[in-house]
Amino acid sequence: MVDKNSIIKLGVDICKDQVNTEFASVNKSEQLETFRKALVEANGGSSKLDYKSMRRNVELFEIIESILELNDVQGFEENDFFEQFVDYRNLALGDENYFYVEDNTLFTVNTTAEGIGSTLRQRINKGTSVTVPTTLKTIEVYEEVNRLLAGRIDIIEFVEKIKRSFAEYRMNAIYTTFVEGIEGLPAAFKQTGAFVEEQMNEIIDHVEASTGGDAIIVGTKSALSAVTSAVVSDVARERYNQMGFYGVFNGTPMLRIKQVHKPGTDYEFGISDKDLWVVSANTKPVKFVTEGDAIFETGDILRNADRTIDILAGERWGVGIVLNQLYGQYVLP
Repeated sequence: MVDKNSIIKLGVDICKDQVNTEFASVNKSEQLETFRKALVEANGGSSKLDYKSMRRNVELFEIIESILELNDVQGFEENDFFEQFVDYRNLALGDENYFYVEDNTLFTVNTTAEGIGSTLRQRINKGTSVTVPTTLKTIEVYEEVNRLLAGRIDIIEFVEKIKRSFAEYRMNAIYTTFVEGIEGLPAAFKQTGAFVEEQMNEIIDHVEASTGGDAIIVGTKSALSAVTSAVVSDVARERYNQMGFYGVFNGTPMLRIKQVHKPGTDYEFGISDKDLWVVSANTKPVKFVTEGDAIFETGDILRNADRTIDILAGERWGVGIVLNQLYGQYVLP
């Protein structure tokens, strides 16, 4: 059998759509087949998941656990929003679960006459350290025993679906935390109504003047599509055709928040398409922490009356937001 660590790395690379250097001579379909054969071998030589394999072949589930664990932030590495606004810590890698937040209050500069020995004393404000509580998130699924015995479950597809489900849930939680955190604070510089170029420029100037950093415009695709300019270059038009918004407004970058659905609703959007936020580009207000190892367990075939086998996957993480800077808001009609 190929070394287990090599197979784990191959599985992670397949999930990330990357070429594994150890298997560089084969294409992706051949790598998938190599990975499948390795899992079959770890499953006692069988391509079927049955009760005995779930109970006896521990190595199979150790491989799956490791792949799930090493894909904690799968899909985030190339996500512009995650890179821009999320401060990530992995406690399993030894990171500490606290974030130091600077106090951005500035000192008052006084005009003092020559020869005056006393001035207004000011206290040096200290920042604060915050921690993010983590909780266990789980997925529990089951398949009928006869489907397992018939080999109708593709192991690779099954692992990929669990991974995608966790990744989507994490990203939705991050988006929601950011939006609710922004909406929960009073906008220092706010405009309401149809989009006007000069008013957006004024908001951007206010945010940059108050934070000392470069501004960035954040919103959903629909909201960003309302941002227009009197002068539009051919390059900007091409970006609009590709993305549905210009990408840059008078030199200020625009960053899209992907829309999400509210849990338990009939596909109701969770993020307003009427709000544009102008925030500092040099801060990461969202704090995301993963903790411990991935969980992948199977239940007892005799536990359920319908003779199904439970499969439980879990991970522990938490997300929070800390805002210590002013921001702007443009509310569209």
